[in-house]
Amino acid sequence: MALKHEPTAPYHSTQDALRVLETVARHPTGITDTELVRQTGLVPERLTTLLRMLRREAYVEQSADGAYVTGEALARLGSAHDREQALRHKLQRTLDRLRDSVGAAVYISRYVDGEVQVTQYADSPATPKVNEWVDFRDSAHATAVGKSLLTQLDHAGRRDHLARHKMARLTSRTITSDKLLLSRLEAQPPTVPVLDLQEYAVGTVCAAVPITAGSAVGCLALSLPVAHAHRLRRAADTLNRSAAPVLLSLTI
Repeated sequence: MALKHEPTAPYHSTQDALRVLETVARHPTGITDTELVRQTGLVPERLTTLLRMLRREAYVEQSADGAYVTGEALARLGSAHDREQALRHKLQRTLDRLRDSVGAAVYISRYVDGEVQVTQYADSPATPKVNEWVDFRDSAHATAVGKSLLTQLDHAGRRDHLARHKMARLTSRTITSDKLLLSRLEAQPPTVPVLDLQEYAVGTVCAAVPITAGSAVGCLALSLPVAHAHRLRRAADTLNRSAAPVLLSLTI
């Protein structure tokens, strides 16, 4: 299965953040932001934004003299011991913060062995998660998560998935024509969030953005009750801008 890798904003942010992290890691006694600008080639404003995110995520810390050193989160993820548990814990903290900032339930999903898997989520009584009334593995054609993952596959990969999963009508808005769905997926720009406007469940709207790390296809998604549909596009844009920390954790 080939992938359609078209770099998105989170991808570019992650690449820049990795460059900063690698530079900081080469200076165990600390490095100033002025020196970071010189060694990374990033403009000061861009570096300031990245350092703010890296400090918030505990990937770097600032010492008393103002120099930057690697943080505890980087040490935990960089350790072979319990890395999986550390990654899960780190992603959960990021998702919890993201849930609160966008005011919606948020999800991480991966495409693993030809199937859609929601691997982690963050919800709350005020931001309930979607009721999985039809298995997400069988409803990729109707969900923002599924469609976002399918857009990251090549045409043959999409056709293979749809051949293995019948496109059932889940609501009156569900697309059940593979020809129509494939044309929509083909036309979907990688930088624009994929939307689900009550296609999976009546009363729920969703949005998803790609977070592809290496050869692994993934996405970050949110769901809202339809009464909050007017917030969907703004929340989706916030989600897209906030995807870099999630992608960074998956990449390290």
